[in-house]
Amino acid sequence: MTKRDTYDTPSDVVADDGKVEVRGPDAVDVDLTPEAAEETSDRLLNAAMKARGDKRLEDFPHKAK
Repeated sequence: MTKRDTYDTPSDVVADDGKVEVRGPDAVDVDLTPEAAEETSDRLLNAAMKARGDKRLEDFPHKAK
């Protein structure tokens, strides 16, 4: 698997003509239906909360290796 860059800049998101446009950073360039955008936002939020929790717990000695 190739190593991917991790960005700290959020994507730009706009609603235009019945679709949701997501641009950047880097090569992110996607248009979604409103329904797909809603599901994607739920998935992003869930993954972000998990990643934030993982980051907070990474230095705790009780965490399984």
